Amino acid sequence: MRIPLSWLREYAQVPADATAEDVMEDLVKVGLEEEDVHRPTDELQGPIVVGQVLSMEPEAQSNGKTINWCSVRVVPEGAEQTLTGKGIEPSGVQGIVCGAHNFKVGDKVVVTLPGAVLPGDFRISPRKTYGHVSAGMIASVRELGIGEDHDGILVLSTLGLDPEVGTDAMELLGLYDQAAEINVTPDRGYVFSIRGAAREYAHATGTKFTDPAAAVVVPQADGNGYPVRLDDAAPIYGKPGCDRFVARTVRGVDTSRPTPPWMSSRLRLAGMRSISLVVDISNYVMLELGQPLHFYDLDKLTGEIVVRRAAQGETLKTLDEKERRLSPEDLLITDGSGAIGIAGVMGGAATEVADGTQNVLIEAAHFEEVSIARSRRRHKLPSEASKRFERGVDWNVADVAAQRAVDLLVELAGGTADESITDVGTAPAPRRIELAAQFPARLIGLDFTESQITGALEDLGATVEKTDDGYLVTPPSWRTDLETREDLTEEIIRLVGYDKIPSTLPVAPPGRGLTRLQQQRRRLMQSLAAAGLTEVLAYPFVTEADNNTFGAPVGTRPALKLANPLSAEYGYLRTSVLPGLFEVAKRNMSRGFRDLALFESGTVFLPGEHLGTESIPPLGAKPSDDVLDELYAGIPDQPLHVGVLLAGHESAPGAGNTPRAWDWADAVDFAKLMGDVLGVELVVEQGTHQAFHPGRTARVALRSGETVGYAGELHPKLLAARDMPARTVAVELNVDAIFDAAPDVIVARPISSFPISTQDVALVVAEDVPAEQVREALREGAGELLEDVALFDVYAGQGIEPGHKSLAFALRFRAPDRTLTADEASEARAAAVALAAERFGAVQR
Repeated sequence: MRIPLSWLREYAQVPADATAEDVMEDLVKVGLEEEDVHRPTDELQGPIVVGQVLSMEPEAQSNGKTINWCSVRVVPEGAEQTLTGKGIEPSGVQGIVCGAHNFKVGDKVVVTLPGAVLPGDFRISPRKTYGHVSAGMIASVRELGIGEDHDGILVLSTLGLDPEVGTDAMELLGLYDQAAEINVTPDRGYVFSIRGAAREYAHATGTKFTDPAAAVVVPQADGNGYPVRLDDAAPIYGKPGCDRFVARTVRGVDTSRPTPPWMSSRLRLAGMRSISLVVDISNYVMLELGQPLHFYDLDKLTGEIVVRRAAQGETLKTLDEKERRLSPEDLLITDGSGAIGIAGVMGGAATEVADGTQNVLIEAAHFEEVSIARSRRRHKLPSEASKRFERGVDWNVADVAAQRAVDLLVELAGGTADESITDVGTAPAPRRIELAAQFPARLIGLDFTESQITGALEDLGATVEKTDDGYLVTPPSWRTDLETREDLTEEIIRLVGYDKIPSTLPVAPPGRGLTRLQQQRRRLMQSLAAAGLTEVLAYPFVTEADNNTFGAPVGTRPALKLANPLSAEYGYLRTSVLPGLFEVAKRNMSRGFRDLALFESGTVFLPGEHLGTESIPPLGAKPSDDVLDELYAGIPDQPLHVGVLLAGHESAPGAGNTPRAWDWADAVDFAKLMGDVLGVELVVEQGTHQAFHPGRTARVALRSGETVGYAGELHPKLLAARDMPARTVAVELNVDAIFDAAPDVIVARPISSFPISTQDVALVVAEDVPAEQVREALREGAGELLEDVALFDVYAGQGIEPGHKSLAFALRFRAPDRTLTADEASEARAAAVALAAERFGAVQR
């Protein structure tokens, strides 16, 4: 909101020497935000005066143009020229070359004398042109920066002005004024007016506020004005779209009259261009009182005005000449011909006020906020009117604004007002809020006196009644945002002063910290980073092919398709984190990084049989527990996955260092690392997955048998298709499942001081027997003395029966309380071999 200071001074006691910066500094105290300063004199400097054309001699030029050599008096006849400087004629008559032809001898114009500066840092000085020395310039409105008209110079009589020659034209046109621009938050819509801004300035400075609405005398409505009917058959949330409609008629309006400079300068500083007198009056009243108006050409209306919802398929050509298809939610202004405007947003072209308009019907209505906001967004029609309506407009100011417009049309446009007045609608019930006496102190932490509480609320315009335990407060009609005791408390401290709030640091409650799940996630991520991996973050949007490749290894792989994707290609939510890791790796490799070790943690989206709900719960009311349960049931499962991708070599080459390429064993090791740091023993065995190498893929599972992921070398065809290095390996685990299986507390085993007894064993088993199952049999058979068992060799070939393989294991034995003898270790080893032979027919080599 831009606030011209001259306008603000009419209703608030702003010091004469106050600048826009001073005003913004004061308004910040009451919670408004400063934005910018608008000051014409920052780009426009005098001397710029009123001149009268004494003579003009047309001269044709060789380039086809005709210029006028003019003599222009810039001081009153008989007076002395008090200005000095190069090009200033002491006689007070300047010789000026002008290319415009829309003026004549005797006209009074705006003359920029040598030494003046126009917008764009255009400096005026005497210069020789077309055979003359032109000492100044006769200016157009565009050259002065007060409009866009550049077809001809500004003739002051067209503005209804006849000032004395030599008058300061900048003062005459209001160019010494300045405006403070503030940012208005959505809950403070009443500040989108000079009325509201002046009230806030008075709050901030403690000075007197004069309400402009109080100065308007409104006659009693007699119901005999233009017929209007409110007929909202489909109110939103049960609230009618229009609950007040004031209509006034002014006849005999002269639309050709110019807008007075004081009005056009204020509109310009407020950020609105001057269009025509009738339109400017409408905008002026809106800016002054905060009530948007709409003017109709009365002679173009047929039948009564009806405010109703749009019918399905109904259309309307709006003032911007666009044909708009209306929604049944749109609130319309209609007459006998159909729709003539979208209420509170934009009027229709069929009834607009034009140059030939003589009789005007003024609309000042109160519209419901949600209806206006939805129509504005639906039709992409932001306007000054809708900006105010969707934030809430004072119900009680509609008749005042209409009367103010009537007065200005009579005064400035020569119209005559009809005595009959239309004012239909029902006033909303006043909102009454109970405020306990101690509630503000409890909420803010500052003790307020009774006078501070009642004084602040009454300054707002509220009515305050004392009760046994506090106050009963009726907010003013322009503060539609005040609904609860918390709102009132915020207003009290805003006016008392935010700087009065004590500053104390909160004390952290004891016994709290990271949850078990947070600790597990942090420990897991830190361990992967400490192992040398780089964490990355990829988009969760993937292609359908990516989900099919990296998703579930068997059966159907359902995925969640986006209704409005950023890209048609990436139209699905991921079911695996590996596609994102692939994209990050490819991007880095294209920039020369060939050796990569990356990991990402993130949710994947696994829709079940039931997805979404048949209907969307209505807005404006909290859904029931059953509805909430149904909504939650329709949300896809979103477990946390961790993916690791290793490409190239584990280290950079260097002197004495031959880097080793990553292989499938590294992927398995990282999978085991994730289990180890969480205290969960993961079972690794041969597996199959469409994204991995058929013979170098490990299925990673819990001891319960539940699969939690896969690790190994990626499929060669997949790597070739995506231009990735051969032998790239990866691992992806569902860590939510591992978190669930993890113990609450991981207890470290004590370090034994007794020596280890190590024995090896090589067992021949059938080729299809997984080594992990043999290892588990050895662990179970060896008993409590076995500390660890590890596979260190697999052999098939000469000396081994075809269809069989040899598995060599290292068994490590240790007792917690003594040194084992060789016989004890051998006995445990024999028991382990016996169980392997029983289960798998293992034969010791």
